[in-house]
Amino acid sequence: MLQAGRVSGRAVAAAGLALFLLAVGFAGWRASRALRLSREEVRSEREIRFSVQPFATPAEQNFELVSAPAVFLQAARFQEHLYIAGPAGLLEYDPNGTPLRQFAVGRDLPSSPLVALAPAVLADAREPELVVATAQEGLLAFDGRGFRQIFPQDPGVRTITSILPVAAGHLLIGTKKRGVLLYDGKQITPLHSTLSNLYVTALAGTESDLWVGTLDQGVLHWHAGATETFGEEQGLPDRQVQAIAIAGEKTYAGTVLGVAVFERGRFSRVLVPGVLTSAVLATRGELFVGSEDQGVLAIPLEGRRPNASAGTSAELTEVRQFFESGEAIYALTRNALYRMSGRGFGWQQVLQPGPAVLSDRNISALAADKSGRLWIGYFDRGLDELPADRGRATHIENEHVFCINRILPDARTGSVAVATANGLVRFDAAGSQEQVLTRADGLIADHVTDVVAYRDGLAVATPAGLTFLDAGGARSLYAFHGLVNNHIYALGVAGDELLVGTLGGLSMIGKGDVQASYTTATSGLQHNWITAVVPVGEEWMVGTYGAGIAGLDRAGRFHPFEKGSGAFEVNPNAMLVTPRHVFAGTLGQGLYVYERESGRWSALTQGLPSANVTALAESNGYLYVGTDNGLVRIPEQKLHP
Repeated sequence: MLQAGRVSGRAVAAAGLALFLLAVGFAGWRASRALRLSREEVRSEREIRFSVQPFATPAEQNFELVSAPAVFLQAARFQEHLYIAGPAGLLEYDPNGTPLRQFAVGRDLPSSPLVALAPAVLADAREPELVVATAQEGLLAFDGRGFRQIFPQDPGVRTITSILPVAAGHLLIGTKKRGVLLYDGKQITPLHSTLSNLYVTALAGTESDLWVGTLDQGVLHWHAGATETFGEEQGLPDRQVQAIAIAGEKTYAGTVLGVAVFERGRFSRVLVPGVLTSAVLATRGELFVGSEDQGVLAIPLEGRRPNASAGTSAELTEVRQFFESGEAIYALTRNALYRMSGRGFGWQQVLQPGPAVLSDRNISALAADKSGRLWIGYFDRGLDELPADRGRATHIENEHVFCINRILPDARTGSVAVATANGLVRFDAAGSQEQVLTRADGLIADHVTDVVAYRDGLAVATPAGLTFLDAGGARSLYAFHGLVNNHIYALGVAGDELLVGTLGGLSMIGKGDVQASYTTATSGLQHNWITAVVPVGEEWMVGTYGAGIAGLDRAGRFHPFEKGSGAFEVNPNAMLVTPRHVFAGTLGQGLYVYERESGRWSALTQGLPSANVTALAESNGYLYVGTDNGLVRIPEQKLHP
């Protein structure tokens, strides 16, 4: 019995030991698994998913670009040719300045303005390429024959502002939202946590000794594994940095109020205080400072007084970049390229953009009158009248015709009413300005956001309410009279019904009085900020700033659309109805197209110069699409969403 008890005790002890070891092993496995998951989580937070593939030219959409002024932004030498990038695309010139090729955004390139370019040999390439950064569509790498696209999935990573090739085939990427990123040919990762969540404006230096300019946080210097920040408290003239140049142990940071000089990483002094600096270059014992409005300053670096002799050309303003080629120095401005020889005989213009039909690129309103003339309103440049024969546009710009919100042709008289930030401007049938209406003439506010024909007169929308103009004079309606909100963005008319879209919801007006109001609290409306309203058959379509497009039936019930409703913004008054379609221009999501016969929405970006569609018009079977980067047109029958 004793022997049996000993055996039994040993068995129990062995079983207990086994259970103990099992428990220890399980705990270790759990700890190892937790550690592995933690590492994977950290790695997934650092790594950014992206794809690399040849860029295929967008499928033919039959969009035709209406010529707008080219804007120069950055230039680079590649394969002995000069390339200039800007919002419209990429231009190629031979050594003599002869134009060779043009790669247009939306046609040959993604539908996004170009913001930067630099020659490099990336780690995942076998030969030199010209790396081109876009504003919303990632990076392009051009080998002289074709493009490949490096496309991050995260939209925040695609908001690129600057690029800097560094050693070992790496590329530093400055962004608007994610700070400084590093592309090593295999992955995209944040360079360092202290350089994240910044709006980057400029990069200079190396991967281990980097100077970073920002929009509102001054200059950051990353070196020796740490980051130093320089703001106004440390001597910087302003926190908005626009350019950085390095020469030896000195760094020059151009801000909107002068140039800060750093020596061996320490702030030293400020040069040209008060100058809105947009470009800097240190060479030949001089610092070249390019400005928005004061030409080019050549500052001797040996202590002598600055002089402006290098900037005597009146056109040499809005300087975007300096670069050297051989013994010459080049200054790239918004609308020309200038050269200074090695002997320094001043600046000579060597390139400029070709002629354009339109006066600007940033379009805010479109309309066609009964003669077929197209009216193009700009965000900050007045408006153009483009004749039906597509000759050169006539430009109109003054203290009232400036920021254009809406254009309303009168089919009966041929006159045109233009809603601006400085009043309601009326033009006669010949296109001549004949009247300006402001608060002094009965409007409830000078800023007019929309205007429609209503009953026997006009309904005029403003941020302070609604004004009716007719033969009896002016009468205003606002929140005191039942309007859901005073800040009106859009108006829609169907017979005697006037639907008023505001910052706080919708109001229905019948025969001049508020009949009903709709908000997210009182109806099925998904967003109170209303930006566009159009009647479509027996119902309304309502564009919102945040919930896409909603339908509203005559009984006051809202309903969503598959794909047409969602978390996106419809731009103010950017909706158009034709017998076959409804079109909606969005902020960054392209053109939304509704086929009335099938009742389906689809989104379109290919063929557009920008995914920010700001205005729409129809004339003689053509659909005109205005964006913040130009204008295109297409026969409506050839539109294939």
